[in-house]
Amino acid sequence: MARGGTGGGTDADVVAAAREVATDPDASDFLRELARETLTDLSPADERMPEPWRYAEPIGPDPLPAPVVPESAPLVEADPTSATVAPAVEPVEQVTAPGHPGTPEADKPRGRAVAWPVILLALPAFVAIWSGWVGLGGLTGFGVVHPLPGIADSVSLNTAITLPIGVETYGAYALYVWLSGRVPDRARRFAKWSAIGSLVVGALGQVAYHLLVAAGWTSAPWWITTLVSCLPVAVLGMGAALAHLVREDAR
Repeated sequence: MARGGTGGGTDADVVAAAREVATDPDASDFLRELARETLTDLSPADERMPEPWRYAEPIGPDPLPAPVVPESAPLVEADPTSATVAPAVEPVEQVTAPGHPGTPEADKPRGRAVAWPVILLALPAFVAIWSGWVGLGGLTGFGVVHPLPGIADSVSLNTAITLPIGVETYGAYALYVWLSGRVPDRARRFAKWSAIGSLVVGALGQVAYHLLVAAGWTSAPWWITTLVSCLPVAVLGMGAALAHLVREDAR
């Protein structure tokens, strides 16, 4: 290409034509390369067209290259069956540490103890205790009385039966309250000591009767008569007190 000249184009015209060729996508590679070289030679340093195929140096670190995905590549859908499934956790049976061989298991069902053998034990004891108390009552002044004089003179009652009924019945009741564990502490303590006292008094009454009969006594000494005559009153008072203490937590 000629520079200047009267018969040809000026440098500006040549630059303009070269720019068109350099940016024309339909031009051949050879023409575009020739146009670029022409622009480099003719354009001033400060007016040269920035070459579209060159880029300024990036400032800072190089960016990560974007992944190139071919346009013809098919879309791959995630396989739902390939997802990792957490394995099911099987329940682990809890193992109870073995205890002492003599220690009973707390959660093992227990049957209730039978109570019918107590009847067999009570029958002979009842006969012996009843006869002993009635005999001692006869030696200490307890005897046959008419409780309804003028109303039913034929009705009679041997007051000696009040001893076994009162003393032994209260002893059994107090023993039950003591060992039941379902009463207030005050009632339980009172039942404990009164049950022990009642059983001791019952045993002493049986001993006194058999000793008096074995010795041939027809009446008991005065001090035995005094103690025996106070038993019904004492039993009544202890029974009322124990019933009051048992119902104490109900208020």
